[in-house]
Amino acid sequence: MKYLIREKIFTFADRFRIEDENGHSQYEVVGKILSLGNKLNIYDMSGREVIHIEEKILRFLPEYMIFREGNLIGKIKKELTFFRPKFYIESSYGHFTLGGDIFHHNFNILRNGKNIAWINKKWISLSDAYGVEILDEEDQAFILAIVIVLDQIFYDGNKNNG
Repeated sequence: MKYLIREKIFTFADRFRIEDENGHSQYEVVGKILSLGNKLNIYDMSGREVIHIEEKILRFLPEYMIFREGNLIGKIKKELTFFRPKFYIESSYGHFTLGGDIFHHNFNILRNGKNIAWINKKWISLSDAYGVEILDEEDQAFILAIVIVLDQIFYDGNKNNG
């Protein structure tokens, strides 16, 4: 399935709208204001929380936990590298890696070495916008959460180690 993730501008907290390829809203991502570390929730269009994302604080490099219904389902840690960003992405779905050109935001997500999602940052936009294509058999909300976390690491207003 194809999605467009678009950050809403002129908001105090992080806010994203996620639409399908036909322009229909599928999810909304809402960040909490005045919290220690980033905390974001992904809601479906009926207002039900699908995913909760929480940044671990007091870390040298960014680290995020992804929860579904209170259960930890994934962890993303930026690893110390000098030339190319590298991430440790572990989950109940398996081990994930990133391939392609992360600096130019044209990359893919691989699970156990197999491409499962393709991400392309839209450059002609007032706010951050990403085109995301995910294989139908994958957990769509979880893969979208990975993309949101990567955006937080690279572009969050805190500019923390991004």
